Amino acid sequence: MGRKRITEYAAKLLLYNAFDLPYKGVSCRGGEHVGKMIQLLDSKIFYVVKVDQGVKGRFKKGLVKLNCKPSEISEIITSFEKLGYSRFLIEPQIIHKEIDEKYIAFERVREGIRIYASKSGGVDIECRAKEVFQTIITSEKEINRVTEALSISSDFIKKILLVFENAHFSFLEINPFLIKDEKMCFLDVACEVDSSAEFFVNNAWTSSDFVTPKQNLTKEEQEVNQLAANSQASFKLDVLQKDGSIFVLLSGGGASVVIADEIYAQGYHQELANYGEYSGNPNKEETYLYAKALLSLLFKSQSRKKVLIIGGGVANFTDIRVTFNGIIQALGEQAENLRKNKVKVFVRRGGPYQEEGLSQMSEFLKKEDLYGDVKGPDVVLTNVVLSAISYLQS
Repeated sequence: MGRKRITEYAAKLLLYNAFDLPYKGVSCRGGEHVGKMIQLLDSKIFYVVKVDQGVKGRFKKGLVKLNCKPSEISEIITSFEKLGYSRFLIEPQIIHKEIDEKYIAFERVREGIRIYASKSGGVDIECRAKEVFQTIITSEKEINRVTEALSISSDFIKKILLVFENAHFSFLEINPFLIKDEKMCFLDVACEVDSSAEFFVNNAWTSSDFVTPKQNLTKEEQEVNQLAANSQASFKLDVLQKDGSIFVLLSGGGASVVIADEIYAQGYHQELANYGEYSGNPNKEETYLYAKALLSLLFKSQSRKKVLIIGGGVANFTDIRVTFNGIIQALGEQAENLRKNKVKVFVRRGGPYQEEGLSQMSEFLKKEDLYGDVKGPDVVLTNVVLSAISYLQS
């Protein structure tokens, strides 16, 4: 079984049809197609415009725009296209209260279908993981437990499960959804299907609905993908705002989410130039190449003032000295350019040999006049964001 992401548009069509509800979203591929789609929109209401390519964390990456007038949509989509995206979703904005947002996800596992559910949904669900209830559906009893956890009718769950089975979904996340006027509203949907089942789903979805997170990768993104393909360690890099002022070189998926969340919470998500992480104990050369690719993006940014955040949690086995030596090598090669670009470096990291690693990083940054701040795990992870933003504001 190959799990493939499909567009949010295709998944929502199936869900709304299961509830006998009209779906007013419009799928758009950009270019001349945009103008034709806009002509079909109601000029009296506001819309949500999204990149529809299976990108995780779209909202915090600036790939979802709210309160859009039809006259603004063409410019918004053009800005998304410049980032390398080619498929978009336009749908009427549903006015609601955040407190009404709920979360549910379905995943096909060996034991059956596992359901995750929470009364509190929305973009910060990862920060409230302890509130998420989960169970594997084996009988009516488990369905009732889910509906009780969400305070909704069991019919809602059964209808979604029917779509999940009939359309051969492998994974379905609805975050958030809400009940409005006793009707299900799917605000945001992510879906993966069993690609080998296309013959059996009667065009519920086709291979034309398959998506990849990005079509036109930058040179730096391609370099990092190649690095990841040739390493046992993990490397990820996504360009968000090419002229952003905040560049992040992060270690570990959890820490990268926390730091991105804090940048968003401080109202600086439009300044977040990139998103990604390295993990799995990379060696010095690999970390050097990753940092080198990120610096290449930094120098292309037209932002007046820039910061580089080197952040991470407390590593279990990654040697901090080794990864920092790779980063220091990349920074050292570009020290003069970094000073010309008014770049300051802010660090928060912990793990094996952290004292030596942090000391080496601090001494290097001070020597090259790049020092912003260097902290260990005794300081809250999000403080590194506040320090960096303070420099940008100065």
